[in-house]
Amino acid sequence: MPPCCPRANGHAERFVLTARTELADRMLIMSERHLRTALAEYVRHYNGRRPHRSRELRLPRPTHPVANLNSHRIKRQQVLGGLINEYKRAA
Repeated sequence: MPPCCPRANGHAERFVLTARTELADRMLIMSERHLRTALAEYVRHYNGRRPHRSRELRLPRPTHPVANLNSHRIKRQQVLGGLINEYKRAA
């Protein structure tokens, strides 16, 4: 949080920095609709599938068990056109 802004929200500023570096700096945004679609998909990934350090790298909302990446049968799912990859066990 900047020292000149004592009322700033550190959590919101951290999310904005993360969304900017992981999403906006790596994509060419063509329109407001494209930005809203990409941001909505990124928020879904960030809140549900991205591991967080404060949770000991566990998922915030796990929908299935965490994939064991030492296994040989791992399936990769691309998010945002391959900008982000999510991994899970292959069936």
